Amino acid sequence: MTVMFPSSPLARKIEAFVALSEDESAVLAGLHQRSRCFEAGRDLVRQGQSGQSAFILAEGWSCTYKLLRNGARHIVDFQIPGDFPGLRGVLYRKANHGMSPVTRVRASEVLREELLAAFVGTPRLAVAILWAGARDEALLVEHLVRLGKRSAAQRTAHLFLELGARLRLVGLHGADGFACPLTQYLLADALGLSAIHVNRSLRLLREGGMMTFQNGYVRFDDFDRLVAFADFDTAYLHLGGPPMI
Repeated sequence: MTVMFPSSPLARKIEAFVALSEDESAVLAGLHQRSRCFEAGRDLVRQGQSGQSAFILAEGWSCTYKLLRNGARHIVDFQIPGDFPGLRGVLYRKANHGMSPVTRVRASEVLREELLAAFVGTPRLAVAILWAGARDEALLVEHLVRLGKRSAAQRTAHLFLELGARLRLVGLHGADGFACPLTQYLLADALGLSAIHVNRSLRLLREGGMMTFQNGYVRFDDFDRLVAFADFDTAYLHLGGPPMI
């Protein structure tokens, strides 16, 4: 029987809420069997691609994005270790967005047939994985609110608080913050801002004593005040896990 390797961030995320049986752990380990590395900028999924796969991210960061006909890009979300991007996309005939590594990543490719077989064989694990996918949809709803109803500085603060909460779930958050590989240009594409506005927002947050982003590290200097400023509520992250299993 396949042995579940303890370093899997997806396993840590799921087992924070659900005690998996030995068989369920083995099936989850089997989904990691096609693991390989991708360099930054090399798309895992191309927009419009047919027969795309899902990926379990084990190391590094990636992003999902939409390209417009004029070449403009909007980053829909960032993926961190433990995320399962493409989970819904494997059911589509063509990918409606692209997925690209932000850093060098290690990810396990999961084919549609493998995913469906795992769901049929271990329905409780299937519910846990689908919960993760449903939570991603909840994130996208919050992202729309962030873009439409928050100021530039509030958007920036809210995104970093969200990333911090997600990283904490898989054990990648430090005592006062987290390592972050995002450039101001990537942040601009995700926040609907220019790089200049991102820079101004970061300066406002730093000078206000709430958070600092320097040398690839986000430090929360006054977490409670930052949460209040961004109107950040973790309820949409559903950190309580799937309620039905």
